[in-house]
Amino acid sequence: MARLESVHPVLMCRDVAASVGFFERLGFVAIFQDDSKAPRYAALERDSVQIHLQWADASQWAHPVDRPAYRFVVSDVDALYGDFESRQALDRPSDETRSPWHRPGDTPWGTREFHLRDPDGNGLHFYRAL
Repeated sequence: MARLESVHPVLMCRDVAASVGFFERLGFVAIFQDDSKAPRYAALERDSVQIHLQWADASQWAHPVDRPAYRFVVSDVDALYGDFESRQALDRPSDETRSPWHRPGDTPWGTREFHLRDPDGNGLHFYRAL
């Protein structure tokens, strides 16, 4: 029987180069860009996880505040948060837009997690079951 082996989400981006820089600050490494100066498609990898980035015209952004979220299972939530913090890669939300999970915390649904957003507002959730 065939089985699924992995998934490579493709995140919409207004500026692929800026998003590549953001994910590199999170420790991802670019493994492909269709153009080194003005990419419209790129793939990055950290550990065994790949993220793909694709340029999207403003007309494709129907709901600018309703962006998708991507959940990453991680081995150690606090260590990963510390790694991102040491890379100065964490967003600093204002009080009015702050998620209750902007720092690692235990959730009522049985996980430890933290959330951040990429430059285009896509949600990135890093978590582990308790």
